[in-house]
Amino acid sequence: MNDLRLRTVLILAAAGVMGATGSASAGIKLITLPVRERVEIQLDNPNVTLVEEERVVPLAAGVNDVVFAWANAAIAKDSIQFRCLTDPENIRVLSVSYPPGENALTWQVGAPEATSARVRISYVIGGLDKSYTYRAVAAHDERTLTLWQYVMLHNRANEEFGTAGMWTGFGERLERPIGINETKRLLSARFDEVPIKKTYTADLSEHGYLNGGKQQLRIPMHYVLVNDGAHGLGAFPLMFGKARIFQEDGRGTVAFIGEDWGPFTPRDDEMKLYLGVAKDVVVTRTIERRNKVRVHGNLYNYDVVVKYEIENFKDQSVVLDVAESLPNLRREICGDTGRDVQWELGTDGTLHEFIDGEKTTADKVVFHLSAPPRGEDQKAVKQAHTLHVRIKNEW
Repeated sequence: MNDLRLRTVLILAAAGVMGATGSASAGIKLITLPVRERVEIQLDNPNVTLVEEERVVPLAAGVNDVVFAWANAAIAKDSIQFRCLTDPENIRVLSVSYPPGENALTWQVGAPEATSARVRISYVIGGLDKSYTYRAVAAHDERTLTLWQYVMLHNRANEEFGTAGMWTGFGERLERPIGINETKRLLSARFDEVPIKKTYTADLSEHGYLNGGKQQLRIPMHYVLVNDGAHGLGAFPLMFGKARIFQEDGRGTVAFIGEDWGPFTPRDDEMKLYLGVAKDVVVTRTIERRNKVRVHGNLYNYDVVVKYEIENFKDQSVVLDVAESLPNLRREICGDTGRDVQWELGTDGTLHEFIDGEKTTADKVVFHLSAPPRGEDQKAVKQAHTLHVRIKNEW
C-alpha cells in the first residue's frame, strides 16, 4: 500500500439485496483500502489544492459502510467526495456521517450486486502547493534568450502520493512521483530564441541618485521580454517567480549575471528582469531653468527646463529610457500642495520628439533616446537633452 500517512479503511456489511431494511444480517468484514490506481493533483487554484484519487474496491450486494479516515494530513473534511466510476447509476452514496471529534467520515454505499468498482475520492488538502522559478540564458549579443519555466512542488502534507498527474492551469500535464515532505522541481515550459530588449532607465523618482553630489542618476539595466506570440511567448501568463539570469560568454559556457523576482505577466504585457546598475552609461540631471510667472492673484505657473547630460562608454549604442515624474518635479520646484499636478510640455526642449505616447501618463512623461558608442579614442560622446515643462496653477 503506497499510502503512508493517509489511513483509510473499507468496511463491508452484508445487508441483503437493495430494498431490504438496511440492517446488517451478517458479520462485518474489515479490509484495508486497495492501493491507489491513479492520482491527479489540481494546482491551478492559487489558494487550494484538489486531490483526486481512483481505487478499485470490492463491494458486497446491499449496503456497504465505507470509512475514510486520515491522520496528520490537513484535509478539509467538508470537501471530501465519493463517486463510483464503474456504474454510477446503480452504485451510489446513500448517506454520509461524520464521527464527532475524529478525522474520519462514513459513506453508506448501495450496490445491487457484489462487484469490484472503480471509485474516485476527491478532497482539498493543505500543505501541498507550488511556486515558480525561471532560468534565463541570454545570447552573447543580448538580442535573444532561452527561458525555462519550472514548477516547484512543495509537499508538506505529510503524505506520499506515488506517481501522480499534475495540472497547473496551463501548459502540459506533468506526471512525477511525489514523496513525503519533498520539494520537487518540474520543467513546465521552455521557450527558445525569445527576442529581448536591454534597457537602461534614468528615472530620479524611482531609482534615485548614484552620486547625489554630482547629480548623477542611478541607471538600472533590464532585459525586457514581451509575453505575446510575436516574441515566441503568449501561450499563457507568466507567473510570479524568482529568475536566475545568465549570459553566453561566446566560448561555449554561460556566466551568471544576476537574479530577480519576475512579476506576474499577463499575455501581451512585458516582463522586466533586473540586471544591476550600469557603470558605463552616465546620466547627470540638473534644473537649468525655473521661472515663476504670476497668472492671477496668488496663482502662478512655473516655466521649467530639466537638462540631461548623457555619456555612453560602451562599444555599442544603447537605448536609454528617460522618465520624469511630474509630481516629483513639482515638489522639487515649488513644494507639494497635495493637489493633482497640472502641466504641459513646452517647445524649448529637445526631448519632445522622443516621447513614448503609450507609457506617458498624467503623472509621468517617458522618452526613448539612442546613445551612441564611445569613439576610437575610448572617450564617450556627451549628449545634452532638455525637457521643457510648464507646471500650471500653483499657489
